[in-house]
Amino acid sequence: MALQMLYQHDQAGAPLSQLFRSFDLYLYAAETAIDSRERGSEKSFAYAQRLVQGVAGSSAELDRLIESQAENWRVARMPTVDRNVLRLAFWELLNEADVPPVVIVDEAIELAKKFGSERSGAFVNGLLDGYMRSANAPRRIARSERASGDGEPEPQADGSSAAASRRQGPAGRSDGGA
Repeated sequence: MALQMLYQHDQAGAPLSQLFRSFDLYLYAAETAIDSRERGSEKSFAYAQRLVQGVAGSSAELDRLIESQAENWRVARMPTVDRNVLRLAFWELLNEADVPPVVIVDEAIELAKKFGSERSGAFVNGLLDGYMRSANAPRRIARSERASGDGEPEPQADGSSAAASRRQGPAGRSDGGA
């Protein structure tokens, strides 16, 4: 829900208040086959609004952070879905202390795979993995990473590393449109 709102905000530039007023929660639930318990959930909608407001209010900072992890890629040149999945994930990593980082990263990768291109999941994984391993990552990420095992990067389905995916970008190009 938050990703759809961010996508609309990114593409149309509409004020958030207008976006929130026009968002059809029931249509969203029907289109995405949300469990019937969640249909029309005002609590879910309020949470999505909070995420969108946080991302929109921090977009310049988030974009700098994303670019620091994206070798040869400017945020403006990234596909809209990838850009907004990354903004959302980075905002949550920085601001949602009650959500385990592994959950944030997994959800971001799944959103990228579902709504992005064939390479989006690997691209998002590469950037988030690079950030989580960096000195800039919040301490809670570093603790989570230490608890997860040997600290070695997970190989991608095609046998490449997350770092290689990060360098290549979402379309497999290494130029990043810089």
